[in-house]
Amino acid sequence: MAVKKETFQIGVSRPALPLDDLPTPEEVFKIPQLGTKEILATVLGPSMIALGVSIGSGEWLLGPLAFAKYGFMGIGWLITISAILQTLYNLECARFTVATGEVPTVAFSRVPPGKAFWVPATLIMIYLGWIWGGWASTAGQSIFALVTGRQNTKEELEIVRLIGIGLMFLSFVMYLFGEKVSNTLEKFNTFAVWFVLGFIVVAAIAVVPASFWGKALASTVIPAAVPKGMDVSLLGAIIGYTGFGAGFNFMLINYYRDKGYGMGHRVGFISGLVGGEAKDVLISGVTFRETGRNVSLWKKWWRFLAMDQWIIFFIGAMLGMFIPAILVAYLAQIPGAGVPDKANMPIYAATELGRNYGGWLFTLTLVVGAFTLFKTQATILEMLIRNTTDSLYSMVPKFHEMTKGDARKFYYPMAVVFVIVIGIIIHLALPTQLLVISANMANFAAIIFPLMMLYLNLKLPPAARIKWWGIAALLAMVLFYGFFFVNFLFVQFTGTPLVTF
Repeated sequence: MAVKKETFQIGVSRPALPLDDLPTPEEVFKIPQLGTKEILATVLGPSMIALGVSIGSGEWLLGPLAFAKYGFMGIGWLITISAILQTLYNLECARFTVATGEVPTVAFSRVPPGKAFWVPATLIMIYLGWIWGGWASTAGQSIFALVTGRQNTKEELEIVRLIGIGLMFLSFVMYLFGEKVSNTLEKFNTFAVWFVLGFIVVAAIAVVPASFWGKALASTVIPAAVPKGMDVSLLGAIIGYTGFGAGFNFMLINYYRDKGYGMGHRVGFISGLVGGEAKDVLISGVTFRETGRNVSLWKKWWRFLAMDQWIIFFIGAMLGMFIPAILVAYLAQIPGAGVPDKANMPIYAATELGRNYGGWLFTLTLVVGAFTLFKTQATILEMLIRNTTDSLYSMVPKFHEMTKGDARKFYYPMAVVFVIVIGIIIHLALPTQLLVISANMANFAAIIFPLMMLYLNLKLPPAARIKWWGIAALLAMVLFYGFFFVNFLFVQFTGTPLVTF
């Protein structure tokens, strides 16, 4: 007589989850004993990919633009709230993946009415938020200025866009290498974050006086009214792009699965075409039995997850937003400085540093700026490819059959398609304007996806189930980001915001 397989059903339209045991971190990372050094060097890391993206358009362009035009007081404390909420949201998104191995784009199809609605709806919202290609074209602006020594004219925008398309093809080449694509991105973004933050910190400390630092940092904890006349679309954009992308942060959680956190180790990962080998990524997740050993291991995995989020993501998001803004806001008040606007922001810091402190800083800052925006576009492009692949690969059995379990056979053709499509889309508007649209779509996502995570996390096995503070954080996400999106929406349809400042 066949023994009935133990399973745990969550939601609708997806298979019940088989029960297995949680792996130990030592087993996953192949280290006999995990000390502080091993944890920092090996276990932590997925948030570094998020940080690599977050220190990009919001921090390099939109944040500095907002703070330079309107000052810090009245905006800084909202950024702090956004960073805290996003960190808590990330933890709740990762809770489900660490407990089941299913990434959010797949798990959402367990929410009523099921996969027939949520798979296309989720992908459409992801595309609306991230397919605009503003990061590639703004990086193109920096490279154009680096070569020519000046800002491009309107007639030269096509050259800028072609440079951006070339950078996306360069990103595609990077995805080809490594045992895991996620490992390649983690190493790349770790280097990128230290390089970019290192330059910005040194430049800001050298240039900006202590009194200016004090006023700016005080704004992070002092509640105050939003500056009068504040552009609500720009405010919504920097709120959405603090950290990563508000409601779209679930796109980052796939990297915890590929890293092997918790039950992600039982599900598989997407490997590189060069240096990797075919790996079968399961089309459905696995969860853990309620045993004393598994409950203890769950708490251990949760500690590592919390460390990754609060030590790397939260601190990095705050530094990444405020330090470039402090530098640019100070430069903007120097006599003779240009007026920061959406057209000149990609090269504003380089121009003013070069004008005031030497031409070599113009060149170096352009290199850093171009690299900052390139790494952001490279990771966002990969997330678009990855989330599309994970969704369709898991939801449509024919894809799994056609690829014989090797997700790369779908992943890489999709990469080429995205590069072509984004290359067409970046011709629609000015580069910085494209980023404002993307950021406000991230606020729209924060109205929907936190509620879906709440549904899923309430149905997890008791040991992993969401706690009261997680419920409060998810509901606060909806209210906080929803306000900024509704305001943005009113501007688009009526020309005036619902709430003015």
